[in-house]
Amino acid sequence: MSTDRTWLKQALACLAQEAARSADTHLLRLDLPAFPGIRFYFKDEAAHPTGSLKHRLARSLYLYALCNGRLREGQGVIDASSGSTAISEAWFARLLGLRFQAVMPDCTAPAKVRLIRSLGAECVLLPPGLDASEIARERAAAEGLCYLDQFGLAERATDWRGNNNIAESILAQMALEPDPEPTWVVCGAGTGGTSATLGRYLRYRRLDSRVCVAEPTGGAFAVGWRTREANAVASQRTLIEGIGRSHAEPGFLYDVVDAVEEVDDADSIAACWWLEGALGRRYGGSSGTNLVACLRLAAGMRERGESGAIVSLLCDRGERYAETLFDADWLARQDIDLAAARTAFLARLAS
Repeated sequence: MSTDRTWLKQALACLAQEAARSADTHLLRLDLPAFPGIRFYFKDEAAHPTGSLKHRLARSLYLYALCNGRLREGQGVIDASSGSTAISEAWFARLLGLRFQAVMPDCTAPAKVRLIRSLGAECVLLPPGLDASEIARERAAAEGLCYLDQFGLAERATDWRGNNNIAESILAQMALEPDPEPTWVVCGAGTGGTSATLGRYLRYRRLDSRVCVAEPTGGAFAVGWRTREANAVASQRTLIEGIGRSHAEPGFLYDVVDAVEEVDDADSIAACWWLEGALGRRYGGSSGTNLVACLRLAAGMRERGESGAIVSLLCDRGERYAETLFDADWLARQDIDLAAARTAFLARLAS
């Protein structure tokens, strides 16, 4: 047996052992008085060892690279990220004894950058106007690195038919609930991999559950979903990291998504501040975006006299945003009126 194949088997066994050690994430239920008969569930992906739903994706990307012969013993690894995926990829790189580089915008939350570096990885921070994916691809070619390419490969690296993907996990946890087949499943779109997996799996299981993408206002997925343009670009920037891409990614599969809710940044931020009080811990801005979309869908169900369940995701740990989304002074510098946004959000909860 060749040395390369020996190392490959050891690396795959290491990833299998890690998966076996990682329990599934919790599914939390919230009942809101303003929405009788409608049950809200939030899958706490922040409970993963690396603190976000990107833990699943990172494991899948390494498996995909290994099994396709793209990652070899001693080879360095690189990827483009807005932070959370890079944290997970750096963690797995350390587990496998590999060097890792993260190529990210220089506006990435400082706590994310510190965490990536603490895992022994290198951060390449880019000024506005530079494409992180393009830079990562160029570095990979020049330095002989394995480019994990989360944006290009997310929807194919994940086994959407099963293998404990997030859709399969949600439905298994919903099995004993009053509404085991949710009316809506809500997620954001960074790579597009999560919405693609959910949409495909629900169809594969022959379920009537629908998928809604919660998107920052003017994000590329929202623009592309309306026009079905593969090269759609965002109409405005967002403060919400991880979603609201500036341009359409290869994993954006519009045809498996049933609805898109565009959410202003102020509403997302007010919602993630509310989540801390409701659940006792902080979650990132995309979790707030998801929550606002859930409330809008619930309002529509209530108006139509419908009952049922809405399932969404708590995407990552809010502690990573202590110096940004949870810093009132930082928000003020971004022209976010936090007090007004929180008042409006509470009014929506009560109405």
